[in-house]
Amino acid sequence: MTAGECRIEKDSMGEMSVPARALFGASTQRAVLNFPVSGYRFSRPFLRALGLLKWAAAQANHDLSSLDARRSALIVQAAEEVIEGKLDEHFPLDIFQTGSGTSTNTNINEVISNRCSQLASAAIGARDPVHPNDHVNMGQSSNDVIPAAIHISAAEQLRNCLLPELEKLRKEFEAKAKEFWDVIKIGRTHLMDATPVRLGQEFGGYAQQIAYARERAQRGIDVLQELALGGTAVGTGLNRHLDFPGKVMRHLEARTGIGFREASHHFEAQGSKDAVVETSGQLKTIAVSLFKIANDIRWLSSGPRCGIGEIQLPATQPGSSIMPGKVNPVMCEAMMMVCSQVIGNDACITWAGANGNFELNVMMPVMAHNLLESIRLLANACEVFTEKCVRGITANEERCRELVELSMAMVTSLAPKIGYDRAAEIAKESARTGRTVREISLEKKVLSEAELNAALDPIAMTQPGGAGSAGG
Repeated sequence: MTAGECRIEKDSMGEMSVPARALFGASTQRAVLNFPVSGYRFSRPFLRALGLLKWAAAQANHDLSSLDARRSALIVQAAEEVIEGKLDEHFPLDIFQTGSGTSTNTNINEVISNRCSQLASAAIGARDPVHPNDHVNMGQSSNDVIPAAIHISAAEQLRNCLLPELEKLRKEFEAKAKEFWDVIKIGRTHLMDATPVRLGQEFGGYAQQIAYARERAQRGIDVLQELALGGTAVGTGLNRHLDFPGKVMRHLEARTGIGFREASHHFEAQGSKDAVVETSGQLKTIAVSLFKIANDIRWLSSGPRCGIGEIQLPATQPGSSIMPGKVNPVMCEAMMMVCSQVIGNDACITWAGANGNFELNVMMPVMAHNLLESIRLLANACEVFTEKCVRGITANEERCRELVELSMAMVTSLAPKIGYDRAAEIAKESARTGRTVREISLEKKVLSEAELNAALDPIAMTQPGGAGSAGG
């Protein structure tokens, strides 16, 4: 950059050349130069949370007479622009930076300070009327701001993005469970034929997994409601008003609708990141559930002629560049890849959470990035999976009936009537000859035709007791 494209700003380490139009200052520019690692930036939800914190802090400090009305109003106005995403271009820092996120807290302090200068018709970099440390950061430290921003951003994203998509998916599976209730198909354990089930029972199981997924996401919100803000540097609360955290929490709750509260113990809140690890664990469990469901659906739709083929998925795009007419279960595959990424993100968060030392965890930026990325990916994947896959699933009832009748597992309901060993002989003969259990049993006259038809009723086998029970 030429001299005309830059301005000179100062921080505690001296002068620094900063892009002329940038609202950040010298300390942020040092971090730009120090950490050209990944190109990953803090996401919009995280920057919104930082803006909310500075917005609430300015109002709280004014409430406590620690900050005059003019400065408070300027900070509130500038922070509002951060909340709304109007200043995102001024947050250039890489995720892989100082482990406390100090560079990013400094970044927002400088941006708000310089934006306040603009609003007050002062020169950028003047630090007047609003100083980045003395006023924007009043009563705060990077060490309590960054963990609080992680909690706020993740809680908002869980509530506003992931929970609604999980609920849509749950309702769709519930609808399919009812639609497919009368479709009888073969069950499978160990990937082998088992006794008959209702297709609606399988889809009802998926609906329940998603119901539990919603509960897990809500538990994540619950543990994230405790905020580290108020602990300042090490958890003692040095340099902040005694009532500052409580005032901030009330402003945050009024703005977000989430009941944020001051941490029960600031040394726990800043020395550990257990709540983030716990929330990531809930997301990992949700991902495991979704992977299982998507993989089941992928297998159930395999074929269409030479696979299981009990259900049919909506055709979304051509499946092969060489095989005409091939259509693949691409929405299932996309979901499975998202789930794999979330599981990987959790491994990173777990390791980062375990590496806190004494009064501070110094791997917070990567935890923030991965946690928010997991929420974003799961929410987006659930949305497209619901709309482009689950909603359009249809049952291949003829194929379901065919496989039930061909299954050796049908013999299970005969065991209570003719004994396990004799039933096993029929199953082996069915496997050897390719004839159905019904055909062999009729030929051997193991039961009267009426008794046999009752015993081999697949509908009865889908309920407690089943066709082979006493009186069945």
